Amino acid sequence: MSDEETPPVAPKADDALRERVAELEALFPEFVSEGRVDLEKVQAFLGSNVSDTPERYQLNWAGKRDAMGILQAPRRGALAPRKEESINFDETGHAFVEGENLEVLKLLYKAYFGRIKMIYIDPPFNTGNDFIYSDNFAAPLENYLKFTRQMDASGNLLTSNPETSGRFHSAWLSMMYPRLFVARQLLRDDGMIFVSIDDHELHDLRLILNELFGEESFAACFVWQRRQKADSRTLDRASTDHEYVVAYRNPKAALRGEDIDVTKFTNPDNDSRGPWFSADLTGLATKEQRPNLHYSVTDPKTGIVYPPSPTRGWSISNEKFQKNIGEDRIIWPSKPSGRPRLKKFLNEVRSFQTGFSTILDVGYTTDGTREIQAIFGEKILQFPKPVGLIKSFVRQATSGDDIVLDFFAGTCPTAEAVWQANREDGGKRRVVLIQLPEPTGRADFRTIAAIGKERMRRAIRAMNSESRKQARIDPQIPEDLGFRAFSLVASNFRQWDETKPPDADEYQRQLALMIDPLKKGWDVDSVLWEVALREGYPLASRITVIESVTTNTVYRISNLELGQTFTLCLDPKLSPETVRQLGLRKTDLFICRDAALDDEIAANVALQCHLKTL
Repeated sequence: MSDEETPPVAPKADDALRERVAELEALFPEFVSEGRVDLEKVQAFLGSNVSDTPERYQLNWAGKRDAMGILQAPRRGALAPRKEESINFDETGHAFVEGENLEVLKLLYKAYFGRIKMIYIDPPFNTGNDFIYSDNFAAPLENYLKFTRQMDASGNLLTSNPETSGRFHSAWLSMMYPRLFVARQLLRDDGMIFVSIDDHELHDLRLILNELFGEESFAACFVWQRRQKADSRTLDRASTDHEYVVAYRNPKAALRGEDIDVTKFTNPDNDSRGPWFSADLTGLATKEQRPNLHYSVTDPKTGIVYPPSPTRGWSISNEKFQKNIGEDRIIWPSKPSGRPRLKKFLNEVRSFQTGFSTILDVGYTTDGTREIQAIFGEKILQFPKPVGLIKSFVRQATSGDDIVLDFFAGTCPTAEAVWQANREDGGKRRVVLIQLPEPTGRADFRTIAAIGKERMRRAIRAMNSESRKQARIDPQIPEDLGFRAFSLVASNFRQWDETKPPDADEYQRQLALMIDPLKKGWDVDSVLWEVALREGYPLASRITVIESVTTNTVYRISNLELGQTFTLCLDPKLSPETVRQLGLRKTDLFICRDAALDDEIAANVALQCHLKTL
């Protein structure tokens, strides 16, 4: 995210070596990469290190191999429900997850693969002052748990990324690449992704998205005017008043477009063909460019001759112009200096949508600040994205019950954008938000995630208190104003520790622990959601206790959208009576702890249904 308050600061040379590198870069900028002299480039320039291997166009950076390697790391986390932090947990389809977004995306992968209609993210812009995610490629979850003090040792998940770090762009690319890779797999065939960015990393972002989506999937680069007044504090006197939103689409995706203004159609002359508006008939080409579009036309009633514009000509051929004259579609001016215009009738309109402009006029960063100030009564955070900016894309790319994902959720303006869009057009869109608990330095709201959750609670209260009579939808239609809060925690299941020495005693010890894979002190609710996600059930699923079963506690997990269910028992022993009471069928999935079954019950249950054990 950007920071308008901080003017750019020229990098300082803090030692003699850096001064010499800066001098070399001034003379030979191609020799220096990310503040370091690239000796291979120097040798290639001097002709002493020219490789004869075939060259190819590709995106590469220091650390790309590690960034790709982290995608292969198994997921080791779980999502614990936080009902006390939620609104309408049992009924809502919206979800907020506090956690490291790459690990969370991996946990959501099976449940949301190919199901997300739209992704909007506002990632760190890598200005040197914001934060980046410093992934521990060996143990990303462990690093997160340390950072959030869920483990004893202190961690350092977030680090600043000054240009003097030596891997300024590489570090940002390594952070973004795996997250965008997983996100790509979650999009539907008609899905789109929108990424806010500024000039610092626009070029690198385009290269990543080209590699992951394909160059042919580029949809648009929107330009958003974020600042109302020019900035006079910059050293070069150039005021950067804009940001970008880069959009890529899957093959079946398209924007909705803007509605045409039907109010411009009137019928002042009582034309029997109905309402019309006058359209310009001048073209865009000179006589040298398009001589066939430069001709004179005559009003058959007055005999006045109208020559073409010498620099523009007409937009249609003489033959078509004469056809329109014969059909009485031409509006003739009273003077020869005027230009005839064309009647376009409303009943002939084939599409009531036009293109969605890449120039965005949807509020400024100051509007985002005012919005959050109106909710909290103070400028609790500077320059969040305005709701109107995100809502414009929600309206363009989604409808109905589509799912919107934002895994750099910040203060959660995307949630408000979805709720407002639903209220305006009667949609039932759902939103999934992911936000790292970045520290704020405040005593009341210690993290960005805490601000986001509280913003949603207050926004929901405000919307519930508003009169729905002003909305475009039927006041009787039930609204989903709520969210389910989850937080990233360590898995409840024992993980095979590959860091231990590969000797027989260690293998035997770890195998003994796997007899019952649930860790000591495991949490029931967390296990239920961990298993649900592993089975591909989304965060909007319903989990209920089956009251008709009296001999064990059995849960029913339901994916209402797809009409799927399975049953789960976490008791240490499974009663034969439980199996009878459930009335399981061949098509049913039943999951329980392996240690809860003896051989007879296991064989009996396996004959009745599809049995899985933990």
